[in-house]
Amino acid sequence: MAHHPDLIFDVGLHKGEDTDFYLKKGFKVVAFEADPDLVAHCRDHFQQPIADHRLRIIEGAVAPEAAGERIAFYKNLQKSEWGTIDQRWVERNEKFGTRSVKIEVGRVDLAEMFRTHGIPFYLKIDIEGADHLVLDELGRFEDRPPYISMEAEKVDFSQLVSELNLLKRLGYRTFKPVQQASIPGTRIATTTLRGEPLHHVFVDGASGPFGEDLSGRWLNYGECLRRFRAIFGLYRLFGDDGIVHDFRGGMRIPRLLSRLYRRQFPGWYDIHASLR
Repeated sequence: MAHHPDLIFDVGLHKGEDTDFYLKKGFKVVAFEADPDLVAHCRDHFQQPIADHRLRIIEGAVAPEAAGERIAFYKNLQKSEWGTIDQRWVERNEKFGTRSVKIEVGRVDLAEMFRTHGIPFYLKIDIEGADHLVLDELGRFEDRPPYISMEAEKVDFSQLVSELNLLKRLGYRTFKPVQQASIPGTRIATTTLRGEPLHHVFVDGASGPFGEDLSGRWLNYGECLRRFRAIFGLYRLFGDDGIVHDFRGGMRIPRLLSRLYRRQFPGWYDIHASLR
């Protein structure tokens, strides 16, 4: 099946921060969210696009068929964007002082969603600890979205390499690492699918631009890998478990650098990939 040039899959809807931008661009959106409270919020917020059949919200967690039809989902009580089906991410989140409660949600068969709605023009993936499951399902199809993005690994460099390799095996040839902490508050001047001018300010929690709206040049595989080696060097020094935290007063260094660079330092990254 060929991709639909006016369709986006928003896998990890959260509060609709990205879907809002996609709809303004003129795309139809199929959005996926496991947290029932966030689903209720978005159904209320996006009543008109839903009524106009421009938005469909799919409630449930993306998981493999072997997981069964009911899935354990860990809803984060302090940071709603940290909800996950991965117990390891729950343990990580607890280290940062947050607490999760376990609830049961339905399983989303993503392969069936591709068959029902078609292959999108852009596939945004942000489901904490489970992004690879989406790529696994996409691999069952011959066609690919021209553009795709996912949250990049920030702890284990070998896992980051595995993510890039998987994207490469799926046919993606050029890449852009995009610093996510710098997105909130930024403005974009772009156009809609109909060619009309669009000015948009990205809110907190938004993933930002995609496709050819991204700034900077696309990198080949080797260039992207070298860029991430440099990024991981910063993680090892200043990241969540960075070396500076072992020294008295070391926690102040990332905060000082954040003020200097006027963004969270070192932040975290998404990988954007293109077939072109």
